[in-house]
Amino acid sequence: MAASTRDVAESLYRRRRIKNVVALVLSCLAAVFGLVFLAWILWTLVSRGIGAINLTLFTHDTPPPMVEGGLRNAFFGSAVMSLMAIGIGTPLGIAAGTWLAEYGRNTRLGTAVRFVNDILLSAPSIVLGLFVYTLVVMQFGGSFSAIAGSIALAFIVLPVVLRTTDEMLRLVPAQMREAALSLGVPQWKVTMQVLYRSALPGIVTGILLALARISGETAPLLFTAFGNQYWSTDVTGPMASVPLVMYQYAGSPYVTWQDLAWGGALVLTLFVLLTSLVARAVVNRHRVTHD
Repeated sequence: MAASTRDVAESLYRRRRIKNVVALVLSCLAAVFGLVFLAWILWTLVSRGIGAINLTLFTHDTPPPMVEGGLRNAFFGSAVMSLMAIGIGTPLGIAAGTWLAEYGRNTRLGTAVRFVNDILLSAPSIVLGLFVYTLVVMQFGGSFSAIAGSIALAFIVLPVVLRTTDEMLRLVPAQMREAALSLGVPQWKVTMQVLYRSALPGIVTGILLALARISGETAPLLFTAFGNQYWSTDVTGPMASVPLVMYQYAGSPYVTWQDLAWGGALVLTLFVLLTSLVARAVVNRHRVTHD
């Protein structure tokens, strides 16, 4: 009887080991598969885009066909619209996330807001662009503008910042709230001086990740900012952006335009990489400080 039980246990252990090895091998193959294609994409991007990285790329505007030029106006437009979107979406996201974490945690309204935010977080960006086109552009006689583009991008920033703020504030220990309230500190001061200070690195990380995401968005800007071949600082009119120029130039038959598209793609990728590294550094510094 004991030998039979031991044989059954060994058989189960052997089958589990086999399943574990098979799962581990499949996981490693999937990881290698993804990394190979990622390396291939990066190598193609660097090899095609490095030749377009020069001073002209940052000092000249987008040119006509078969003429040398740069992406100065596109870089400026992307920076302006991204910063405006962050300026619009961040305060709203932080305020809504604070309400969810502190007041709507266990309420039906809070559950509904989280559900709607999850839908907005996963909504296709082109749908948000069409919504802003109907809401803003068409209401002003079909006038495309950088403001409309910023509003479209702000709809992408908002759910990211809201989710991050909500999660970071909920991670703050309840004892910190109770200690501050027991000293007679008003609720708004507890939120501003205690909770925000503890959750600040996480909130900043969410803002940086939102910035990295919107910097490469093309679809919302097609229906809102529309693009501009010339230098423009007028936010009430059409404005160029790097993703739009890439979209227009990558499929063109002109080699000079294709080179600019590859150069813009490389610069944009490096910016996203740098932003992600800064976000990770903020989180790691916060962990080291608290440890």
